Amino acid sequence: MKDAVLWEKTGDGKLHCFLCGHHCRISPGGYGACGVRQNRDGKLVTFAYGRVIAANIDPIEKKPLYHFLPGSQSYSIATIGCNFHCGFCQNWEISQLTVKEGLESAGMPLPPEQIVTNALTKGCRSISYTYTEPTIFFEYAQDTARLAKEKGLANVFVSNGYMTAEAADQAMPWLDAANIDLKSFRDDFYRRVCAGTLAPVLETIRRLRKGGVWVEVTTLVIPGQNDSKEELGDIARFLADVDKDIPWHLSRFYPNYKFDEIGPTPEGILKEAREVGHKAGLRYVYVGNIYGWGNDTSCPSCGKLLVKRDVYTIAENNIAAGQCRFCGTGIPGRF
Repeated sequence: MKDAVLWEKTGDGKLHCFLCGHHCRISPGGYGACGVRQNRDGKLVTFAYGRVIAANIDPIEKKPLYHFLPGSQSYSIATIGCNFHCGFCQNWEISQLTVKEGLESAGMPLPPEQIVTNALTKGCRSISYTYTEPTIFFEYAQDTARLAKEKGLANVFVSNGYMTAEAADQAMPWLDAANIDLKSFRDDFYRRVCAGTLAPVLETIRRLRKGGVWVEVTTLVIPGQNDSKEELGDIARFLADVDKDIPWHLSRFYPNYKFDEIGPTPEGILKEAREVGHKAGLRYVYVGNIYGWGNDTSCPSCGKLLVKRDVYTIAENNIAAGQCRFCGTGIPGRF
């Protein structure tokens, strides 16, 4: 248990938590929508601190981040809990665990100092706060990230983007990159499937990108749910309006959790979606969760192959000092 950040008293015994887009008003003894932040004796505390439910070394491409330290390893951690309840969550076994179910001791102790030491010892160039939603273990991530920056490590959020402007602003001094899930461009989808809303996610993408955080965006394309050309076009145009250099990852859906009766995304839909992205003006559109195509980087000027990827392995890299080796065009990201 640790004192939480980004909250205020409301005057009626409740506490207003403004860490994420839910803006929970938490009654005495109650928990927020995340299930890990509690109003205890008139003070907001978090239980998502100092214990990890998962800790692994991953390729940065697995986040996925394709324009940020390609070929490097990232020390990846998560606590239990999430502020969304997506029916298709691939990590639902850990993301849907909550402290209010008596699971405050789930996982293993791992203080921030040890996380940084582990990352350095294993030769990682970054720490990724991932698997579940890092916004809900913000204090833990922040303390770790500040130490990581001092040691020359980068910090990465893999997030649903459902944070407030205050949270985003507080993270910017220590957050280097983020992959944001833009799950749909329909508010109804967010309310029905994720127990959230769309607007805060869009604002997070805009805010982090404008603030200098390297942003890539992932959309899991689910048959019959968010795969219409119209909706995919809306997403692509939004991203292009923010920045045409934002890489857009179109991820193939496979049956999972509560969406186990929906089949995998047809390859034709993914090819159409990629074309929609390019037509909207996006320079880097990738397809993931599929083998054999869709994840290489080509120069937007001369068209030559820059980065060839074999799943999460870099097979060829023709980016030197952030430029195309063939024509000298600058390639956005951190290389």
